[in-house]
Amino acid sequence: MVDTQIFEPDGRAIPFVNEGDGPVRLVLIQERGLSADVLGVASHYLAEEAGFHVLRVGHRADAEATLDERVADVLAVIDHVGMDDAWIGGHGFGGTIARSLVAAHVARANGLLLLGVEDVDIPVAPAIPVLIVQGTEDDENPAANAERLQATMPDRSSIKTIAGDHLFPIHHPIETGVIIEEYLDWD
Repeated sequence: MVDTQIFEPDGRAIPFVNEGDGPVRLVLIQERGLSADVLGVASHYLAEEAGFHVLRVGHRADAEATLDERVADVLAVIDHVGMDDAWIGGHGFGGTIARSLVAAHVARANGLLLLGVEDVDIPVAPAIPVLIVQGTEDDENPAANAERLQATMPDRSSIKTIAGDHLFPIHHPIETGVIIEEYLDWD
């Protein structure tokens, strides 16, 4: 596994892990309140086994940071590592940050990946493909959230399910990675 680094633009300490160097670029934003390595096994699989370039971004310690500030944090790390464009995704609240980032910076996104969908009113930019991976027993972000979002763009979104609760990326990291690999590697 790759060590976590800290990027400190304007004094903000943003943890991140940058691994792999493949042609498919993926940014994964972790769920808030969970340890920094929550998406570690899935992202390591995608970097090492699937050959993706995966940038995993955590959260600054400031719990009061706004959604726009968190988007700015992720963009700062993306620019720091030199990614021009990528699939942007996240787990739970990380997916909400990803949705907001893609809505505000559509030219930077090749697509949107959501691991458990929060019930938020952030429209998805036109023409952006969306992969939703949903835990079948997720009580925190239930399947109904994913279904409502997909209904707004059925022609460019897909829902894949994994047995498990909200922490399915931890409990089933390889299965999560394989779903992402198969979807993103299709083109």
